Amino acid sequence: MLSVYRNIQFMSSNQRKTISAPGWSLNERDPQFIESLMPLFSLIYNYYFRVQTDGWHHIPTEGKVLLVGSHNGGAASPDTGMMMYDWFRRFGTERLAYGLMHRSVWTVSPMLGHLAQKAGAIIAHPRVASAAFDMGASVLVYPGAQQDMFRLHSERYQIQLAGRKGFIKLALRKEVPIIPLISVGAHDTLIVLDDCYDLVKQLHEWGLPWLYDIDPEVFPIYLGLPWGLAIGPLPNIPLPVQIHTRVCTPILFERYGKEAAKDRNYVDACYDLVHTKMQQELDCLVTDVEG
Repeated sequence: MLSVYRNIQFMSSNQRKTISAPGWSLNERDPQFIESLMPLFSLIYNYYFRVQTDGWHHIPTEGKVLLVGSHNGGAASPDTGMMMYDWFRRFGTERLAYGLMHRSVWTVSPMLGHLAQKAGAIIAHPRVASAAFDMGASVLVYPGAQQDMFRLHSERYQIQLAGRKGFIKLALRKEVPIIPLISVGAHDTLIVLDDCYDLVKQLHEWGLPWLYDIDPEVFPIYLGLPWGLAIGPLPNIPLPVQIHTRVCTPILFERYGKEAAKDRNYVDACYDLVHTKMQQELDCLVTDVEG
C-alpha cells in the first residue's frame, strides 16, 4: 500500500508539471496510437529490414521485467523500433511497457518527444522508472545510449554499456529479472568511421557552443542516408539491411533489495555479469547469422 500511495503522489506531482517537464508522466502512453502505427511497422519489419527474431519465450506472459538492450544504427536505432513492434504484436498494446529515453530528445524535437511518449517513452530517470514498475509495467532501457548507437562500425559486435550501472541498481531495488536484447545487422544500416568528440570538446572549451546547449558525448563521422558522409550525431535514414534480433535468457542475481543496490562492489559484480552474458549471447548470434 505504501508503494502505491507513493506512486499516486508521484503521479499527481507529475501531472502538475507535465507541460514544463515532458517525459515525466506515465499517463501519456496511448494504446490506440500504438495500434495505429502497427501496419506501418509491419511493412518496415517484413519488407525493409526483413527481421528474423527468436527467444521471445524467455519473456513471461505476465509480470514485470527489465529489458536491457544494446542498440545500433545511429539516431534511427532501427533494432529498437523492431523490438518494440515484436513486443506489441506478441503481448498486445494494453500490456504496460515503457521505454527510457534521454531527456535531450524533448529539447531537440518536442514534437518527436511527444509522439514517443504516446508510444510509451518516459524520461531516463530512476524515479519515473521505479514508478512504472510500481504500476506493474515492464521497462526497456539502453544503458549505452549515444556511445552505444554511434560506436565504430569495427566495434559493432561489441556490447557497449558505457559503464552506466543505474539499471543494475533499479533491478535490485525493484527485484525484477533482467532480460537482455541483442541484434545483428542494425549497425550496418550506417557505417560509423570515427569519433572526433575529443576534438570538438576541445573546441567547446575554447568557446564553441554546443548545439541546443547539449553535450552530445559523441561526435561520429559516418556514411549513411541521407547525407552520404555526415559529421556529428545527425539523424539518419537506415539502409535496408536485414536485422536479426534475439531475446536472451533472463539474468537473476543472488541478492536483491535496497541494501544490495547500495553495495557498490555487488553492483559492479552484477554489471560485469550482465555485460559478460550479453557479449556471450551476441557472439553466439553473430555465429548463427554469419556462420
